Amino acid sequence: MAVPAVGLAVTPATLSHDASSVPSDFSPGIAINTLWVVVAATLVIFMQAGFALLEIGFSRGKNAGTIVAKILTNFSIAALMWWICGFALAFGNGKYVGNSGGFLFKMPALADGVPGGGYAQSVFGVMSFSSASVSSKFLFQMSFCAVSLAIVWGTTLERIKFGAYIIYAVVFAGLIYPLGAHWVFGGGFLQSGGWIGGIVGVQDFAGSTAVHLIGATGALAALLLLGPRRGKYGPDGKPRAIPGHNMPLFGLGVIILLIGWIGFNGGSTLNAIDGRFPEVVTITMVAAGAGVLMALLVAKLKTGNIDIGMAGNGMIAALVAITAGSGYVALWAAPIIGGVAGIIVVLGVYAIDKKIDDPVGALSAHGLAGIWGTLACGIFTVPALAKYNAFGDPAGGLVYSGSFKQLIAQAVTVVVAFTFVFAMSFVTFWVIKKTYGLRVTPAEENAGLDISEHGMYGYPEQFIPAPELVGYGAVPALDRIGTGPVSDPEVTA
Repeated sequence: MAVPAVGLAVTPATLSHDASSVPSDFSPGIAINTLWVVVAATLVIFMQAGFALLEIGFSRGKNAGTIVAKILTNFSIAALMWWICGFALAFGNGKYVGNSGGFLFKMPALADGVPGGGYAQSVFGVMSFSSASVSSKFLFQMSFCAVSLAIVWGTTLERIKFGAYIIYAVVFAGLIYPLGAHWVFGGGFLQSGGWIGGIVGVQDFAGSTAVHLIGATGALAALLLLGPRRGKYGPDGKPRAIPGHNMPLFGLGVIILLIGWIGFNGGSTLNAIDGRFPEVVTITMVAAGAGVLMALLVAKLKTGNIDIGMAGNGMIAALVAITAGSGYVALWAAPIIGGVAGIIVVLGVYAIDKKIDDPVGALSAHGLAGIWGTLACGIFTVPALAKYNAFGDPAGGLVYSGSFKQLIAQAVTVVVAFTFVFAMSFVTFWVIKKTYGLRVTPAEENAGLDISEHGMYGYPEQFIPAPELVGYGAVPALDRIGTGPVSDPEVTA
């Protein structure tokens, strides 16, 4: 999130909530900025549909329905926990924990009788550079929390207990994500800098680390304790392919994510008046294009095929990588950052798949690409744009300054964020595993989570005999295509 130096001074006067000092209605500038932030938040929330379609496409048909339930639950938990404590912990004033207000967040319009109001410049000082209403900022940052949580869920497809995920989601949305986000782009110690030997503050414009690496790190902890899907690895330990059942849905999901990223990165300006958001969006789209093409090239060289899944993950990886620098780098750097991410995601997916079963490739697309994007800020940040983070190196990145100062700050942030989130997530999942249980039974996994967890199928005509389909209004698969359902030999091992 961009944080201009002029907006970070938090004085005792700004910390006191004085309703008499705020205007009684919006000025045109406040209204325009608020509208843009709400539109951007809407686009980011729409990304939940993209995650749902992507994950449905990468799953088998017998697990398609459960993804819908988990995505809806994912957003619901993120919204409630963000209201209860997440927003306060992430964006309240404090070096390590947001501690100056905002628990059980109250709309300023309801609390003061004025829309927006000075509350935006009070307890949430790190966002005071923007005149958009604090309620719109709450909504925007809530959508980020939901995205990070969705990343965790996507990697656990087809074998995690629904209840286990809910327990972790509450901890993640209420504690793990808010603290990590606070440190990186909520005004905490990693952003404010100077905490170790004069290291400058980290630059993470929209969350390569604060959103995507945090989500991927939580996912890694889950996968290490959850284990692979049944039949994923053969007796020789080599990975077996378990193809998703609907690549068109996967592709549609990726396109929705691309559209959502217009709000994700462009909205992180929290400002429409200064006209920067079209530049940020342009940089984002150019990076995405480079990511797809490089992923296709590397996949073709490696396998001989034009891999649809790698094309989609190449786009996602590029979007993740450019998220940190979209507000700080020049346009010429965008295809470099995105292209390298496209290479990383392909090589990363194949390397990770040898030992860890990640059905959607999120560890590579969000984790490795998030690391690369964060480090890229330390290389490519333009001095003239460095001012938008008050604590970054004003000399810019390595290619401009010849200094490793910003790059070191970026690397330290990656290590600290990864260590904290992994430790917290691993302990949380370990406790869940030892008490409630983390994984469904082999029989439930073989049957599919649609029927074992929800008592219904996403595609009932494929799994339920025709006489039992009364009320579904579906034509049985046998009548449509002339063959019955095919068993999954991979999951019987």
